[in-house]
Amino acid sequence: MKKLVFRSGLRWKVSLAIAAVGALVAIALSLVVHNAARVSMLDSARDIMDDRVKVAQSWYEKTGTEFNAKLDDPNLPEQLKKEAARGLRATYVDDSGPGAPVVWASVPLRNGQVLSAHGRFEDRYQVLQDLDRALIIGSVAVVVGGTGLGVLIGDQLSRRLRKAAMAARKLARGDSEVRVRDAIGGRVRDETDDLARAVDGMAEALQQRLEAERRVTADIAHELRTPVTGLLTAAELLPPGRPTELVRDRAQAMRQLVEDVLEVARLDGFAERAELQEIDLAEFVIRRVRVAAPDAQVIVVRDAHVTTDPRRLERILGNLLANAAKHGKPPFEVTVEGRVLRVRDHGPGFPDSLLKEGPSRFRTGSKDRAGGGHGLGLTIAAGQARILGARLTFRNAEPLAEGREGAVAVLWLPESAPTNTGSFPVIHVPD
Repeated sequence: MKKLVFRSGLRWKVSLAIAAVGALVAIALSLVVHNAARVSMLDSARDIMDDRVKVAQSWYEKTGTEFNAKLDDPNLPEQLKKEAARGLRATYVDDSGPGAPVVWASVPLRNGQVLSAHGRFEDRYQVLQDLDRALIIGSVAVVVGGTGLGVLIGDQLSRRLRKAAMAARKLARGDSEVRVRDAIGGRVRDETDDLARAVDGMAEALQQRLEAERRVTADIAHELRTPVTGLLTAAELLPPGRPTELVRDRAQAMRQLVEDVLEVARLDGFAERAELQEIDLAEFVIRRVRVAAPDAQVIVVRDAHVTTDPRRLERILGNLLANAAKHGKPPFEVTVEGRVLRVRDHGPGFPDSLLKEGPSRFRTGSKDRAGGGHGLGLTIAAGQARILGARLTFRNAEPLAEGREGAVAVLWLPESAPTNTGSFPVIHVPD
């Protein structure tokens, strides 16, 4: 069972973090303000009731009548009765019921009776409720504002990181001119800018290293041309026989290897440019296949006129047919469908490593390395396709009952030709 992985953007994580912190701060401040206001209101109410009961006591002692108070109230709270028994004047808040709390005040008299008064301060309680509503509205505003601020900050950071990721992917595809810091805009000095500088430094160091290796490879291959040519000339002077044939065959293979290595080095240098001509694709393919692989069948589904480099297209087609002949089985089919060329064999198919990673130099699909090629054919074909602004893909045909049934190489030629500056059009390859 495939495990579901929840993926959330950085801006939403930042927004949620700021919103959570804002909510916690708003709740804490609201509780502090609410409690402080409630305590202040109740203290003020206690003072008022205490003053009221003192006035009632003075009036009772002078006139013997009750004034805004009551003697021995049966509803007097037990706490006040205990305080009166001790001869103390006291106040008490009863907030057990709904609405505003009841504030009591009592004072013991000389005759042993207890004079008390109580009341609800609805106006003050309403002020407290208004304050609570204001605190709730303010807290919601803080959370919403914090979330909006988090979205802005997170979106800016996420956008810079997305641009950095896009630039890094272009670097991975071989575009050595791309710089991550230029892609994200180097005006903001933060950790993203430090990361971009580090990636650009790594890309430049890697590019210098690859360029040095390419030059060394090209120099070695170039220096080998002369001795290999001399070796071939000397092999022609040997007397006829099986040993002579083996020497000539190995010398010719070495010469082909040197030429292929030189071509790969030129393609890696990104200095190649296409020499464009307009051709009839079906006629071109039929003529080239007739020479390169006479046994292959050409199927024209739909013809097209394309602007491309015939020499490079011929090189791609020849390498694909040669790879099919070395590693596949007949019959071989070349299909022309508009601007799409398909080369198919009926062998075991491409290895999984090639399907996942693409062609790699000096790696072949055969375990026997005693003469079955050097693994450069598909690498050169892919490089030449890049020069043409085309796309070369590899897949295996639909499996039959006996297993995989053939390898399929598909060349997608672009709608428009590559420009003189070396830029290529975008090719949309369907799934």
